[in-house]
Amino acid sequence: MDTLIFYYKTYPVITYSTIVLTLVSLCAALLGVSLVLKRFSMIGDGLSHTAFGATSIATAASFAPIYIALPFTVVAAIILLRIRSNAKIMSDAAIAMISSSSLAFGYLILNLFPSKSSSISGDACSSLFGSASIIGIKKSDVLVCAVLAALVLFVFVFFYNKIFAVTFDENFAGATGTKVEIYNTLLAVVTGIVIVIAMNMVGALLISSLITFPALSAMRVFKTFKKAVICSACIAVVCALTGIVVCIIASTPVGPTIAVANVAAFAIFYILGLIFSK
Repeated sequence: MDTLIFYYKTYPVITYSTIVLTLVSLCAALLGVSLVLKRFSMIGDGLSHTAFGATSIATAASFAPIYIALPFTVVAAIILLRIRSNAKIMSDAAIAMISSSSLAFGYLILNLFPSKSSSISGDACSSLFGSASIIGIKKSDVLVCAVLAALVLFVFVFFYNKIFAVTFDENFAGATGTKVEIYNTLLAVVTGIVIVIAMNMVGALLISSLITFPALSAMRVFKTFKKAVICSACIAVVCALTGIVVCIIASTPVGPTIAVANVAAFAIFYILGLIFSK
């Protein structure tokens, strides 16, 4: 505990990182329940790989990654949503196509323009697996994540009934006058934004763990949508804080540490689910 207090007092950037990772985990978990129930949880993988490819283009063009990755990822989210309703191409196949092609294209770009990057392997690893440490977060990142968290919370509180309806039965929701495509697009766009913000810290290959594991853990114990969402958010925050503490003490990579914390939480809730179901 004394070590943690020392680090937080000495390095304000650790406080910034804690806030950012907690908010990102919270947002991802809130989205995760709807995405899992809609059987579209792997959208996180597809969009994160798209963000990696877009970040590679930004690196080669000497642009700030977020200005390229954000619009590319949002457009990819909308495209995946449209493909999902196309019977000719299954959604899982579309995600696999986008994931593999984006990864290949992104790494190829990094290798074609080595002068734009001080270390190709380092840039690729940080993009795929997240930063090796929690150093590097700025106050501006905290502000962006605060705005993002406010946006996600607003979407879930203000449009809760609509999201609930399109999550469980799109046909019935459409029959009652709900603009299903609008709310599906809203979910996809917000998911894309969360992924772009989280990629540098957690990594493109690990972002889906923030979306799926808290939701799956909560759904092992709670059977109602509202309780699952609340529990998922709590699990995500606890796992993020746990991962950060372990990262500080043991000097482990922050992204994989938080992902492993989520895996451990799922194991605990899986056992609890077995106990409560008897």
